[in-house]
Amino acid sequence: MGPRRSSRLKFTFALLVLLLVLFLTRGLWLSAMGEALVHDEGPGKADVAVVLAGDYWGYRLQHAAELVKQGYVPRILVSGPPGFYGTNESDAAIHWALQQGYPPEWFVAVPHQATSTLAEAKVMLTYMRQHNIHSFLLVTSNYHTARARRIFLGAERDSGGGPEMRVVAAPDKYFTPEAWWQSREGRKTAFMEWTKTVTRVFGI
Repeated sequence: MGPRRSSRLKFTFALLVLLLVLFLTRGLWLSAMGEALVHDEGPGKADVAVVLAGDYWGYRLQHAAELVKQGYVPRILVSGPPGFYGTNESDAAIHWALQQGYPPEWFVAVPHQATSTLAEAKVMLTYMRQHNIHSFLLVTSNYHTARARRIFLGAERDSGGGPEMRVVAAPDKYFTPEAWWQSREGRKTAFMEWTKTVTRVFGI
């Protein structure tokens, strides 16, 4: 056996061993990938809750409404980019919340034209500064919390400071950090969020 073939066999064997180890330990590293997307500080007293856009099932808004009910915040700022068929997302979200029985005075629509979490952060932080809001709970889907936190902290830093922030993760029907790979929707969610996380490093 020549040295070149021997090297190829060693490489192939090492690769197979690596793949076997990855397969046998997949629960550990896949869970770690899911956990890395989540940053949940839990609720605390604040002036308002800020619900980010992009959840069309109402999990974020419902979680924030429960925080009002529990006495953590008196009202909710609902981020509102352009929605489907000319309906602003904050209007649609608040309409849905009222149908669930939550009082209208809990919700404040903040319509805007932002098309990214960064642009959304700038809009919401500007609104809070203009309305003398000193602290807020940032409520978004669990898989979105880590990236949203970094974006909001960066936006606050770039603007010379901002309200005190606490990140609260809303549960998602399709994504749980310890089992996201077991469903198609969970895999799609993790793939999209990791793609956005990585591309943000390169300014894309």
